[in-house]
Amino acid sequence: MRGLRFRRRRRRRRIHFEIRMLRPVALWAGKIAIVCLFAFVFVWYFGQRVAVVGDSMSPILSNGDVTLVNRIVYDATAPKRGDIIVFQPKGNENSHYYIKRIIGLPGETVQILEGDIYIDGEKLEEDYEVSEISDPGTAVEEITLAGDEFFVLGDDRENSEDSRMPDVGNVRRSYIYGKAWFVVSPWEHFGFVHS
Repeated sequence: MRGLRFRRRRRRRRIHFEIRMLRPVALWAGKIAIVCLFAFVFVWYFGQRVAVVGDSMSPILSNGDVTLVNRIVYDATAPKRGDIIVFQPKGNENSHYYIKRIIGLPGETVQILEGDIYIDGEKLEEDYEVSEISDPGTAVEEITLAGDEFFVLGDDRENSEDSRMPDVGNVRRSYIYGKAWFVVSPWEHFGFVHS
């Protein structure tokens, strides 16, 4: 009789021990599932990947860099001067994505004279590294931006196909895919894109 009680007690303890061990495992699995769901949602909205084609944004971005694009930032705020945006020129869905820096904002006038950029007649002072402009392209004449247009340039101004070129022209807000914000590859360039 005594042995039977001992076995029952021992069995209850074992079941109780197993339940106590399963609870942390279940909590751990639940946390992993929540993190995976969060990661999926995060990548869906903020993590569209776009590869950089060419060195027009050098030294910030290089040919072959893979960047994450924040697709919802411009739903909440307006694009600003200096932002590095991802867009398709003239809304051409058959074109690869271009990545350039916003220079001129809607309603402003932009002109390039003797290598300097003028916004509404005032010389633009840039606090990021850019190359000199020897070819002003269409911006040799004053360009007035419409209420939904932006003037964009690559940071490597000598090797950039940007708003100075008729094939690209001014970028309408509806053509902007999002803001480049993080380089995920290659590893040596891994990190935030600094505007």
